[in-house]
Amino acid sequence: MRFLLDPPLTDALREEIIGLWRDVANAGGAVGFAGQVGFDEVRTLAAAAFAAVDEGHDNLLVGYVDGRPVAMLFFVSHRFPLADHWRTVKRLMVHPSCQGKGYGAALLREAEVVARRFGWEALHLTVRGGTGVERFYLAGGYREWGRLPGALRIGPGDDRDEAHMWLSLR
Repeated sequence: MRFLLDPPLTDALREEIIGLWRDVANAGGAVGFAGQVGFDEVRTLAAAAFAAVDEGHDNLLVGYVDGRPVAMLFFVSHRFPLADHWRTVKRLMVHPSCQGKGYGAALLREAEVVARRFGWEALHLTVRGGTGVERFYLAGGYREWGRLPGALRIGPGDDRDEAHMWLSLR
């Protein structure tokens, strides 16, 4: 996999990322949706994320295989001087057709490389409880620092914890 940090967000790349995001969400990935979503629903959520990258607040890391974006994540700034030394990782995803090949772990390692290059001292992310994905992040060196019980309402009667994970780079 080849990685690009903040590739030019052309219309074509935006469309490819939205398609990736939709496919991950529709395969059950916890990337901002619960249940099946269409391209336009993802486009609405993606617009704000793309705007933050365009404005220079956030960063986008994209993983390519054979010239096609198959993995991505956002580094989200808190836009607050007291928290400028760390970032939140959001929407880390690998296309369903490419899962099980180590691309997620490679993306996580590359995120750490990028964070160190920027001089960030830590990375934070949240995980939807009930997915088992915490093990993936624990294997990548993250530690769980807390949970918000029932913070995510997936559907009627299906409330999930939101686990907070932290990777210290100091």
